[in-house]
Amino acid sequence: MIMKTLNNKTNLFVTIVLLVILNSCSEGFLSPEPLSFYAPENVLIDQKGLQAVLDNALSKLRVEYCTDQAPFLVNIKYSDVGVDGTTNRNAPWQDLNNQMHPDGNIPDAYSAIPWYWDDSYKIIKDCNTVITRINDAEFALEADKNALLGSAYFLRAYRYYCKTLGYGDVPLVLEELSAPKLDFYSTTKESIWKKMIKDLEFAIDHVPEANMVPRGQVTKAACKHLLAKYYLLFGKFDEAITLTTEIIEGGVHQLNTERFGVDKNIPNKDVVWDMFRVENKSLASNTEGLLMSIDRYGMDGNTSGTNSMRNAGPNFGQAGIIKTPDGANGMSDTPGCEYGLIEMYGRGVARIRPTGYSQKDVWILNGIEDFQDYRHRTDNGNWVTMEMMVYNNPALKTANNVWYGKNLMLFNESGVLLCNDIIRSWFAWPHYKLFVPDPDRPQPQGGPSDWYIMRLAETYLIRAEAHVWKKEWQKAAEDINVIRQRANAQYMYTADDLEELQIGAVLDERNRELYYEELRKFELTRISYIFASTNIQCYNGKTYTLDKLSEDNFYYDRIMEVGDHYNKGIITRTGNPFTISPKHIFWPVASYVINSNTGGVINQNKGYYGTEKNVPPLVYEGD
Repeated sequence: MIMKTLNNKTNLFVTIVLLVILNSCSEGFLSPEPLSFYAPENVLIDQKGLQAVLDNALSKLRVEYCTDQAPFLVNIKYSDVGVDGTTNRNAPWQDLNNQMHPDGNIPDAYSAIPWYWDDSYKIIKDCNTVITRINDAEFALEADKNALLGSAYFLRAYRYYCKTLGYGDVPLVLEELSAPKLDFYSTTKESIWKKMIKDLEFAIDHVPEANMVPRGQVTKAACKHLLAKYYLLFGKFDEAITLTTEIIEGGVHQLNTERFGVDKNIPNKDVVWDMFRVENKSLASNTEGLLMSIDRYGMDGNTSGTNSMRNAGPNFGQAGIIKTPDGANGMSDTPGCEYGLIEMYGRGVARIRPTGYSQKDVWILNGIEDFQDYRHRTDNGNWVTMEMMVYNNPALKTANNVWYGKNLMLFNESGVLLCNDIIRSWFAWPHYKLFVPDPDRPQPQGGPSDWYIMRLAETYLIRAEAHVWKKEWQKAAEDINVIRQRANAQYMYTADDLEELQIGAVLDERNRELYYEELRKFELTRISYIFASTNIQCYNGKTYTLDKLSEDNFYYDRIMEVGDHYNKGIITRTGNPFTISPKHIFWPVASYVINSNTGGVINQNKGYYGTEKNVPPLVYEGD
């Protein structure tokens, strides 16, 4: 079947969500006063005005990563490293086979997947505004103009990276919205990737290095980092190695290997702890961050903080959840207790829950669980287990209960389970990464803080991955070991290890280093696509193909291999089972998106109902 062709003149630059917004606005809003200072023709005429538009788009990174039920959490929930831990209701998507479908409760606040369709198109709209108007705006220097254009290209490419690895083929929007449209068509992800590669190549030539721009702005290294991932998608492994090497050896960015910053004189802490202190993330001496989201206490627009402790911490303090061995209510989340667990660990609700693979399995190498690794270190509180906490309910002290102040136990001597919801309320976590002081909340959730979006540690792991695809085992091991050495890990990988574990070794180290940072689901989908497009045999002995990507893929096999929920028939206390299928490598396009698009066809992904209406996707063949 011959695919339709989309050229750069095709008027495909709108999004369903924008139409809904436009159609729901009042007449007064749609009829601005003729001489309004805020009209686009009065504002978007120079560098300052267009920079403000891009800054608005960049600010949405904080929304993506740092809000309650942050959208990026779906990348953890639907992967091998974590699951949805909200077990007090059936609204979250856990039973994916029955809940994740085109007419599922997609707008549900407890899913956040729609953000990667609706809200990301809003961000693309801002990028397109800058790109479309930039030639008519005034700039003092041509270099400033090209730097801003390159930054807009980067952010648009970042958003399409997420959209295509979440949904596959999607409408390609490359120009500023000028009128409501209802004639979208899906465009092949491959042709979108080619366009984004070209844009990023321009960005690399014109966006300044990090030491030349304020924190929070796009950097040259961020452009190279993202482009390296795009190159991997097309099997351009040498090109990815070249780009990542330029970042690693360029002299602008360095891994933090020595103590620094606000807590550097606390002797029992370490460099991993230092990296994630609020005061340290954007220090001039901390050059590990390639791209940062900026959020400071008292900053305009800051209303929620990072929510890191709320999103990823256990819900341990509510009455009746954790009992003492003699059956009393063991815990309290009331501030001011003698044992202030809530002040130290926050009021978690487990929007996500790490799998056993993340909590324990990934830390066992050569038969030994590595507590020497700073990222898994319990002796200084970097890593926290439930057994490190104590029964703190003041009522226990009043009753002279012998268990008051003693360490938690999961079972009593008779084997009775003492926690009524292990999924939501009993797991270990990387406290060093989640702990963000919350000055305005007696029950901390994770206060304001800058956030790493891209950092150099991942750059090393991207290069390691490229070496794995090329079967350069020793070079891959060396790149992974750079990260492990910084973390004081006991065991260093050998070339033989990499030949045996292959991409699994890279994914393991990404989990250790980037848990609660990386877009894990998208990375698994990207790796699955590479396996299918190159026919490189996986370490599991299988060879995958593109024609069956939604039926037989590495994404699903990896979750079944290392997970412990989707593959074991686990059921929540409200009766919701964890289920998943190969088709979930791509999310369903919501029916409201498809049905509202009356003048065109947005395709549904394979495995979901509605595919009978699909038409061949467009192929972008523009500039």
